[in-house]
Amino acid sequence: MNLAESASLEQQLLARGWTKAESPEVCDMVIINTCSVRATAETRIFGRLGYFDGLKKLRSGDPEAKRRTMEKAAAFVQSGPRPLTVVVTGCMAERLLKTLQKDFPVVDYVVGTYAKQHFGDIISAVEQHDCDTCDVSNKIVADDETPSYIFAPLSYEENTFSSYVPIMHGCNNFCTYCIVPYVRGREVSRPLNEILSELDVLSQKKVKEITLLGQNVNSYHGCDGMNFPQLLQKITAHLQESHSSIEWVRFISSHPKDLSDELIEVVRDNPLVCHHIHLPVQNGSTRVLKEMNRRYTREVYLALVDKIRNRIPDVSLTTDVMLGFPGETEQDVEDTISLMKAVRYESAFMYYYNPREGTPAAAMTNQIPIEEKKTRLQKIIDLQLVITSEEMQKRVGSTVKVLVQSVSRDNKSELLARTAQDESIVFAAPESLIGNFVTVRIDSLNGNTFRGTMNG
Repeated sequence: MNLAESASLEQQLLARGWTKAESPEVCDMVIINTCSVRATAETRIFGRLGYFDGLKKLRSGDPEAKRRTMEKAAAFVQSGPRPLTVVVTGCMAERLLKTLQKDFPVVDYVVGTYAKQHFGDIISAVEQHDCDTCDVSNKIVADDETPSYIFAPLSYEENTFSSYVPIMHGCNNFCTYCIVPYVRGREVSRPLNEILSELDVLSQKKVKEITLLGQNVNSYHGCDGMNFPQLLQKITAHLQESHSSIEWVRFISSHPKDLSDELIEVVRDNPLVCHHIHLPVQNGSTRVLKEMNRRYTREVYLALVDKIRNRIPDVSLTTDVMLGFPGETEQDVEDTISLMKAVRYESAFMYYYNPREGTPAAAMTNQIPIEEKKTRLQKIIDLQLVITSEEMQKRVGSTVKVLVQSVSRDNKSELLARTAQDESIVFAAPESLIGNFVTVRIDSLNGNTFRGTMNG
C-alpha cells in the first residue's frame, strides 16, 4: 500500500514539472512515507530524520553540521537556492500527528492518513518558497474532526509493466497485535468507476499486470453492495471488452475468515486472475489465534486450504507467520510448525511479535523475551526454506507463461520474469522482450529462482 501511495505522490510531482533527484542529498523536497506495523520500521525513520536534520543545517551554513555531513552532500551546498523541505506522511505520521514535529523540528509537514488530498497545496507552497514573503516552514497538515479517506490518483511508477491499484482502505478486524486499524481507520471501498478509470489510464501506459490492494480485499463492498468476487468479474470483463494491455490480475491481502467459495470459483474460472493467493495465517495454534482475535481456528484454516487446493490444483499459496505472541508456549510453536508442514506454502513472510503501543497485545502479560522470539522464528525460517525448495522443484519440467520484468542482475544476457504463481525465472532472450508475455520451459531451480528456456 505504501508503494502504491508513494507512486501516486510521484505522479503528482511529475505532472507539475518536478523531476527525480539523483540522491536524497541533492533534492529540494524529500517525502518520507512511513509504516507503523513494526517498531523497527519507525526506528529507521527516526534515523533518516536525524540525517536530514544534519543536511538542513549544512545547507544553512552551520559549520558543525558541515563537518559531520557527507562530502556528497557538501558538494551540493551552493548548487541551488531552494531550501530543503522535509515531509513525513503515512501511518507513522498519523500515529504521531501531534508530536512528531515537536520532537523533530526538521520536519516541515506532517501529513496524516486522511490529509493526503492537501499534497497539492504543499507542492505549491514549496514551489513559491524562493519568495521572501512565503513562509511554509513549521506547518502541520492535520486531520479533520471527521476524517474521510480520499483515494490517491494513479498509483503508477514510470517505465514499469506492473502496477498496484488500491480498491479499499482501512481495516475493521482489530487483531490484538495490529496497529493498522488505529492509523488507517475503518474500511472504505473505492467506487467501481474510479477503479475502471484508473485501469484505462494504466492500459494506455502499456501496463501488463495489476495487483488489487487492500488491508483486507475480501472486505470490499461497493456502494451498490458489490462484493470482492463480483468486483473481480467486473474488472476482468472491462479489461477484455476494452482490449486492455492488462492480461494478469492479482490481489493482496486476503483475510482467511472472509475468503468465500465465490472468490475461489472466480480465481479458478477467470483466465485473467492469477492462480496465486496470499493467505496470512499468523499462527498455527487455535489458542493463540483466539488471543490474536483472528476469528478462525486452525481447523477452519486448514479446511479452507484444502478447499482452495482441490478447486485450483495449480494454485500457489503464500502466507504471513508470527511467532513470539504473548503467552505463546512451546506447544503453540509446534502447532505452527505442523501447520506449515501440512499446508506447504511456496513462500512465507515470517517475523516475531513486535509490541505496538496502544494495541491490546502490548498490554498482555507473559511477553516472550526477544532472544526466545528469535530462536522460535529461526526454527520456522529453516523449515520454510526446505519446503519452498521442495515445492518449487515439483514445477521443474513444466511450461509456463511469464511476464518479462527486466534484465537479470546477475547475467546481462538473461532476462528476469515472473510466473502467474508469483515465482521468479531467468532465461536467455533478447532485451526487446521486456514488458511482454512469453512461454518458458522450467529447466532447473537455483535457490528460489527458476532457470528456463524460452519456447520458440
